[in-house]
Amino acid sequence: WSSDHEVAWSWLWQNVAVMLDGQTGKPARQEQALSRMLTAMQAEDRSPLFLDVYRRFFEVAPAGMDFFKQSTTRLHFIADKLVSMTLEMYREPKRMVEDLSALGLRHVGYSIPTDLFGPLVTAWVQVVRMLTGDGEAEESFTWSLNLISR
Repeated sequence: WSSDHEVAWSWLWQNVAVMLDGQTGKPARQEQALSRMLTAMQAEDRSPLFLDVYRRFFEVAPAGMDFFKQSTTRLHFIADKLVSMTLEMYREPKRMVEDLSALGLRHVGYSIPTDLFGPLVTAWVQVVRMLTGDGEAEESFTWSLNLISR
């Protein structure tokens, strides 16, 4: 351990402190913004939204059709669950760690390629961006969805 190591160590923790300071209070604001957006989406509004997400996803990643061979009702259930999970990431992060671990194992069990996650997230973000003019709600949704997809 030399003085160079000490300088690097100090630099690392100074940057971590700056990043954490930038996040102070942000999760609470993001949760509120996302909650407002999702509350505003009525159940009847979600069906066309979900269809648009799947349409965009299948255009970009046609291989995804091989893994979404369920009925429209089941696809809407999956989409609705995903939307709910984005908000639960803020409200119940500890529980979501367990839920996401289980979800990841199911995806492994079904041999779902991870390279399909990116296009699905992109499709969701594009549709939500068109749906809302609230930048903070969009950022909240995107952050949460990106975390879920990892």
